Amino acid sequence: MELLDQVFYGHSVFDWGIALAITAGLSIVLYTIQRMMVRHLTQLATKTSAHLDDFIADVLAHTKFIFVLILAAYFGLQYLDLEPKPARLITSAAIIALLLQVAVWGNRAIALWLSRYTARHQDAQSTGVTTLLGFIARPILWAVILLMILDNLGFNITALVAGLGIGGLAVALAVQNILSDIFASLSIAMDKPFIVGDFIIVNEHMGSVEYIGIKTTRIRSLSGEQIIISNADLLGSRIRNYKRMQERRVLFKFGIIYQTPLNKITHIPAMVRNIIESQDKIRFDRAHFKEYGDSSLNFEAVYYVLDPDYTQYMNIQQTINLELFKRFQQEGIEFAYPTQTLFINQAPPAEPEHS
Repeated sequence: MELLDQVFYGHSVFDWGIALAITAGLSIVLYTIQRMMVRHLTQLATKTSAHLDDFIADVLAHTKFIFVLILAAYFGLQYLDLEPKPARLITSAAIIALLLQVAVWGNRAIALWLSRYTARHQDAQSTGVTTLLGFIARPILWAVILLMILDNLGFNITALVAGLGIGGLAVALAVQNILSDIFASLSIAMDKPFIVGDFIIVNEHMGSVEYIGIKTTRIRSLSGEQIIISNADLLGSRIRNYKRMQERRVLFKFGIIYQTPLNKITHIPAMVRNIIESQDKIRFDRAHFKEYGDSSLNFEAVYYVLDPDYTQYMNIQQTINLELFKRFQQEGIEFAYPTQTLFINQAPPAEPEHS
């Protein structure tokens, strides 16, 4: 009994033993609750299609036992009526442990979100974006946690934050072009105006997108060379994405000679319609005798190719052209070409003069 009555730091061994028992008991209870929650959420995740439950379960599974132990010790030591200074140290230690655990949870949440984003968008562009987002998000998370820890330890972080703000502004001004391209890369990745493999036209440049990087995008032109455009310039331009074309509108014109009889002119729109509608993957729109040209009677036809592939469109147009040529030969209709006909009115012969 004398041992239990001995006093250490103002409290008997018996009181310290009770605080230790409370700490041990709370550690076991908190750890058990944490494991049960993780197990329950994991089982629930297998029965539902929602991702929130398994997301929370995965994050909670990364709870460190040292955090549980420090938290239990904090509540266990509340049994003792400690002096203000030790009490503040214990409270600070508990808050720091909580902040570090929040950082671990946040780091795991970032990793999970990025991995699921990559799984949903399985392409090289998304992989680069997730790497960049992780590179940005994790330092920001740990910087915020570090500032909160310093503030909890009594440091004046106002001056530190102000200094970091001024320094960050100076760095941002120095590398503003690079940062502009980086944020443009993020915008391209998130909004996806185009992806690798799309055929795009940017101002006077056109080609297939080969690579989307953090600073530049590379396009392979039709003539074979690689065109490299900064992401900031790319977003500031008008982009025409032909890969996402659902159907292609085609307008083609032809002319026939003025000497064509009226009955044949009248039947040409129906003939053109018949030729176009006989093709596959086609939606006919119209065919008309449009105008009187300088050297031809001009016709105009419009149809839609229900496939965005350019080669498919050219194959269809070639078939239409050949069939139109064949039908015109059969009907005796001649295509016009730029010519001019000169009509000469001969004056009557002059009467001979009589002497």
